[in-house]
Amino acid sequence: MERREFIRLLTGGALAAGWGTGVRAASTSDSTHGPRSSASARPRRFGDGRDWFFDRRFGLFVHWGLYAIPAWHEQHQWRARVPRAEYVKLAEQWNPRQFDPDRWLDLMHDAGMKYVCVTTKHHDGFCLWDTRQTSFNTMNTPYKRDILQMLADACHKRDVPLCLYYSIADWNHPNYPNQGRHHELGGPEPGDRPDWDKYLEFLKAQVHELCTNYGEIHGFWWDMNVPKHVDPSINAMIRRLQPKAVINNRGFDEGDFGTPERDFDSGAAEAAGFDRPTEACQSVGMESWGYRKDEDYYTDRHLIRSLDRYLARDANYLLNVGPTAEGLIPGEAAAILRRIGGWYHATEESLVNVEPASGLTSNRNVLLTRRDRTLYVHCNKDPMGDGVKLKPINVAPKSAVLLNDRRRVKFVVDMAPSDHAEQKAYLRLQGLPTNEMANSVLVVKLEFDRSLDDLVVPD
Repeated sequence: MERREFIRLLTGGALAAGWGTGVRAASTSDSTHGPRSSASARPRRFGDGRDWFFDRRFGLFVHWGLYAIPAWHEQHQWRARVPRAEYVKLAEQWNPRQFDPDRWLDLMHDAGMKYVCVTTKHHDGFCLWDTRQTSFNTMNTPYKRDILQMLADACHKRDVPLCLYYSIADWNHPNYPNQGRHHELGGPEPGDRPDWDKYLEFLKAQVHELCTNYGEIHGFWWDMNVPKHVDPSINAMIRRLQPKAVINNRGFDEGDFGTPERDFDSGAAEAAGFDRPTEACQSVGMESWGYRKDEDYYTDRHLIRSLDRYLARDANYLLNVGPTAEGLIPGEAAAILRRIGGWYHATEESLVNVEPASGLTSNRNVLLTRRDRTLYVHCNKDPMGDGVKLKPINVAPKSAVLLNDRRRVKFVVDMAPSDHAEQKAYLRLQGLPTNEMANSVLVVKLEFDRSLDDLVVPD
């Protein structure tokens, strides 16, 4: 992946075609740090089989292919300027004998993840399934097994929604018109016959295979529509064959949901909310989405904060790992997922089947979510101290509990010295273990004896 410039270009094309980004900008009151309405618009549900997407907020992204053999980057062929004739020889080494889809799903469960999205074909064109459209696939390797079938069988057995990533750009197919655009080869290679219409026939045939040979599919994750080709009939075919499949916005029309990546889109990262369904994606590794043997990894704090920031605003989140050439998820990546899972399992009630409620406070250092008479306070930004003021709320809760470890949290409604000009008292949380849990995000559960819309009592 790593496509900052492509996303900029895609966004421009999407806007030109009338495709919304789904980001809801802060209102005037936001810019002045005033409270926002807790009844702000939320993305609508689909009202059909795709609604699973809103109940399983956290998913596992997997980038796996031949690029795991050189173990440098998932775009090894392009970034290292490897001639196609040399790159395709990696297929002769593809033999991931230790691949066990149940081990992947066990780790996914430990992390709190509820669905999985796997790269069926990345930009290099190598296919992880038994496709009849090209010989460049896992069946024509020493491994000789249909990896997607193995994963699909495991997912169906365990009721895990399976989503499929598919790259439109293709560095191997002779008909794909590589022209040196972003994430394309510099031009045709010997033997190529660039023909976009013929390539689309190939693509549609592959999509039909993916949607008919592997049981129920819950999502289709397009990537790299470099030509910005528009053809709603392709997504219509997916919906006809797989009615529960959600489709992202990087394909041939606006799709069902937006896809902010890493922290490239600062507007999405800091937006008040989203006007359409959204699924952010991030990788545990800082350099590559595929396996990199000397990867630099993000801190737990960075990843947990990113996860919390999107889920608390009613979005989904895909967190990626890149398995090794043997089919194993690297030890450090697995350890990161398990540590994140410890946080997620403890705080999940504040993130799933809740509504964003940050408009109830003017404190922009926290995010709020709500359910019935329960308010959850997410200390998402780096806390400067061990107290949190929830101005203008001036009603005390019945109880306050830190979800991270279930300890009770002290609270008070009083006037702090910094509020002397207003001469008003506000709800403050006190004594939070901000130093003790500095590598995490604290989430406090507040239970009230009244509607959350009545937490500001006039003087």
